[in-house]
Amino acid sequence: MSRIGIDARLPAYRDGGISTYTRQLVSALEGLQTEHEFTIVHHRKGKERIGKRFPRLNVWTPPHNRVERLSLSLELLPQHFDVLHSPDFIPPYRGAQHHVITVHDLTFLHFPHYLTADARRYYNAQIDAACRHADHILAVSSATRNDLIGILNVTQDKITVQPHGVNARYRPLPREVSQKVIEDLELPPTYILHVGTLEPRKNIIGLLRAYREILSQLSELPPVVLIGRPGWLFEETWQQIEALQLQDHVIWRQHVTDEQLPAVYNRAAVFISPSHYEGFGMPALEAMACGTVPIVSNRSSLPEVVGDVGLLVEPDNTNSIADALLLALSDTQWLDINRSAAIERAKQFTWERSAKIALDVYTRVS
Repeated sequence: MSRIGIDARLPAYRDGGISTYTRQLVSALEGLQTEHEFTIVHHRKGKERIGKRFPRLNVWTPPHNRVERLSLSLELLPQHFDVLHSPDFIPPYRGAQHHVITVHDLTFLHFPHYLTADARRYYNAQIDAACRHADHILAVSSATRNDLIGILNVTQDKITVQPHGVNARYRPLPREVSQKVIEDLELPPTYILHVGTLEPRKNIIGLLRAYREILSQLSELPPVVLIGRPGWLFEETWQQIEALQLQDHVIWRQHVTDEQLPAVYNRAAVFISPSHYEGFGMPALEAMACGTVPIVSNRSSLPEVVGDVGLLVEPDNTNSIADALLLALSDTQWLDINRSAAIERAKQFTWERSAKIALDVYTRVS
């Protein structure tokens, strides 16, 4: 039996992304049979309890702090953890006998201009040392694993691919079940859906240019619905909407809850993510689980998530995105076939499988 700590401080400060991964992983681990003893490390200000069964340890050190690695080490030393798992990339200097980290993506190395200065300083300055310090690395996709090998020279035997799962709430819903959510959010009956932070990496401007291109070709083209919080350089995205004269064709909803999101996916005519780079691409998986067909970029992890479902597009080619939208919105037979295929594809991704991969790594390094 080993004492294993999981760093869950980030959800006290930030939602989505890594915080979702941490919550789902802990919940799935609690459902597995294991002799290991788990402790979940929270920040003192966090009111949320991550998991239901594993004990909670409160610490003072906030995430993304300049002295975080030293400060957290001092706080965790009395715990005598055999293994500490750091889902947010950067481990403390010595929070346990052995360290496991999860690397979700290397956006900050591929596209440093897409990040804020603070984010660049935090990740770029520490990721190489973090990978060398870790005893093992969980990569959420083969694309991220390949980046670790190619960019940071991490040896292949130090990396295990651990795909995300999809929450059971994401599933096909009867129309009457989703109707109230659609009314509450004041959304139209159907739409082209994008889910994710509104930032340059997501290539929303490429989507909008493609939409403008086909606007005159389809008589009843549904609007674009953008779900997500504003990110880095959000103002440029909104300026493009105005420049393309698409104000009447684009709907933005910033505050959509996890409970509402399945209904939003269900009502979409198609889901689209023409992103320049994704470490995994969770919204594409959630969309497929709801029976919504994905159109995604042919780069990074997205092709391995969607498999042969939907369409792959070249994110820098407006015609490629436009042609994919035209096909998806005009060929109902193709769309019906891919809806069924999307649901089956999504069934391959479970948090139980993801947790078993993590548990195997904890056991091997402890």
